[in-house]
Amino acid sequence: MTEAALSALGSLADPSMLLMLMAGVLAGLIIGLIPGLGGTAAMAILLPLTFGMEPAAALAMLIGALAVVHTSDTVATVLLGAPGSASASVTLLDGYPMARAGQAKRALGLAFLSSMVGGVIGAIGLTIAIPLVRPLVLSFGSPELFMLTVLGISMAAVLSRGNAVKGLVAAALGLLLGMVGTAPTTAEYRFTFGSMLLADGLSLVAVALGAFGLAEIASRAGQKKSNEAPVSLSGGWMAGIREWLSHWTQVIRGSLVGIWAGILPGIGATAGTWLAYGQAVATAKDKSKFGKGDPRGVVGPESANSSIAAGDLIPTLMFGIPGSVPAAMLLGMLLTNGIQAGPSIVTDHLDLMYLIIWSFAIASVVGALLCFVSSKGLARITTVSFSVLGPGLLAIMMLGAYQGSLQVGDLWIMLVLGALGWLLKSTGFPRAPFLIGFVLAVPLERYYFLTDRVYAPSDWLTRPYVLVFIAILAVPALLALRRRFRKDVPAEQDAPPAASAEADGPLADSVWSLTTSVGLLAVFVVAFFLAGSFSDEGRLVPQLVAGVGIALAALLVAREWKGGSFAPPRPERDPEFHADEAIVPTSGTTLVQTPSTVTRWPVVTPMVRNSARTFAWMTVFVVLATLFGYVPALLFFLPAFLLYVAGTRPRTATIYTAVMVSIIAVVPVFLPIHLPGGIFVG
Repeated sequence: MTEAALSALGSLADPSMLLMLMAGVLAGLIIGLIPGLGGTAAMAILLPLTFGMEPAAALAMLIGALAVVHTSDTVATVLLGAPGSASASVTLLDGYPMARAGQAKRALGLAFLSSMVGGVIGAIGLTIAIPLVRPLVLSFGSPELFMLTVLGISMAAVLSRGNAVKGLVAAALGLLLGMVGTAPTTAEYRFTFGSMLLADGLSLVAVALGAFGLAEIASRAGQKKSNEAPVSLSGGWMAGIREWLSHWTQVIRGSLVGIWAGILPGIGATAGTWLAYGQAVATAKDKSKFGKGDPRGVVGPESANSSIAAGDLIPTLMFGIPGSVPAAMLLGMLLTNGIQAGPSIVTDHLDLMYLIIWSFAIASVVGALLCFVSSKGLARITTVSFSVLGPGLLAIMMLGAYQGSLQVGDLWIMLVLGALGWLLKSTGFPRAPFLIGFVLAVPLERYYFLTDRVYAPSDWLTRPYVLVFIAILAVPALLALRRRFRKDVPAEQDAPPAASAEADGPLADSVWSLTTSVGLLAVFVVAFFLAGSFSDEGRLVPQLVAGVGIALAALLVAREWKGGSFAPPRPERDPEFHADEAIVPTSGTTLVQTPSTVTRWPVVTPMVRNSARTFAWMTVFVVLATLFGYVPALLFFLPAFLLYVAGTRPRTATIYTAVMVSIIAVVPVFLPIHLPGGIFVG
């Protein structure tokens, strides 16, 4: 193992490898600055660039971005009071009050150092895990790997959000979409509807960019910019560094909590940072300053934020269980390159394991140093409206989705999945189990049939580790039943913290949520009957997944119906509440109604209209790209969107368009990137 570790370190000394690592670090830092994006967007945007790369170079770039994205997302959190990611919302509690009190540099210094050391401790934890876990992993056969796949899907669905049923429905939907294309055991086409575009299955990049990237752009591109001005970058860096040294034990505790939260599948970065914040409060003698600008409220969560990403790599690489969306994308990249997580990567690709560790540690240090040096300049991007950033991100994401199959059809698939992702997010369905289910669909089916052919059911079901995994699966269900039958404890009381605000979407508990549940039930029913035309082996798993989906979706519909989800969305959940519907003209004055005074909030809320308008613009862009090619489509779409949606000046729109088109036109000269050609223009 020492030889593999030194070999991996030596490979990073290669200029090309170091360049890819630094490119990932810079991309991660920039993406982390944009509120609401985070590690998922960083991985999704960079993933298409890995096509044609050597696995080592691709890993260096992706890990570089993953290691630092939570370092720079603190800038928007502290200066704007707008969390750079869901997990950064914890830092908001004490970081933003410190900045408002004129201690912005002090707060950022605490955060950058904590994030750096947390990342290094996380890399050390990953290093220690290899010799400890390796014997266990090598003892696994196909039964254990099958049960681990089931465990990863179910735990991610149950633990990642407060509503376990919605999480399981999302996971079942992801599994079903993952089975589109050629069956891994019978080589027959499934759910392709005669389209050769679907013969190889749905592209991971298109699914990830659609369900997360386009959905996020649609949710935020039409929102009005906050009127609150960002606080100035004041205070002293040295004060933050000295403060950090006095809280070194908090750094270690927060990092260890983060590693543990990352190891547990489905817990996620948000829950992990809240756990770190909770332990910081619990171990403090004076708790009165928490939430008002206590440095310990910054140190604990920021230490955990980076170490969670490292801890998450342990189950992802060792067992093939991604505990988060970025980990699922990383696993998908490995599978695309023929690298199987689990025993295979430990025995055949140990050098890649150590390459990941070295890349994570180096990126954590370099990222923090760059943040210290360039904070003043980086802070400016946080003041740019997302409606201005959105079209540029859309152009990059669409181009990335095209690289997988070099077919324009992937852009349409991405657009449809973007609408699906927006609907899931808005109605409270978690998208992380959806993507994890999609990634694990093929391994689930492959390991099941391999197990079924080699072992009798009585043999593999009684293997020790299989029994352990079955017990782990059963414990949450038994605890939920126990809570439900105890009248004095609500069933949801002990649920883990939500991994994001998706657990309570703006359209949840409304007619939108009920309609979505009915629609998903219909999808599972149709899939069940369509699978009946496949061969015996080809239809077994799809019908099983569809059957489970039918049962869960029916339960969800019954809950929504019983809960009275017939009302319009609740106005206090709509980010665009201060809209025309809430404006009441009076004699000479205009009063903005509060949520409690609105007599009727429409079913089609301002947020829905803004998102629909953004999707309409996206559709126009894809139509133009299909007919006339990518560059002509950009020449029309970018200035039109900037002028009519973002409301920028003509000069700004012209410069923005010229820069974006020039970059996209020149990139194929230096990278293996292809631009979509149109029907009328090649």
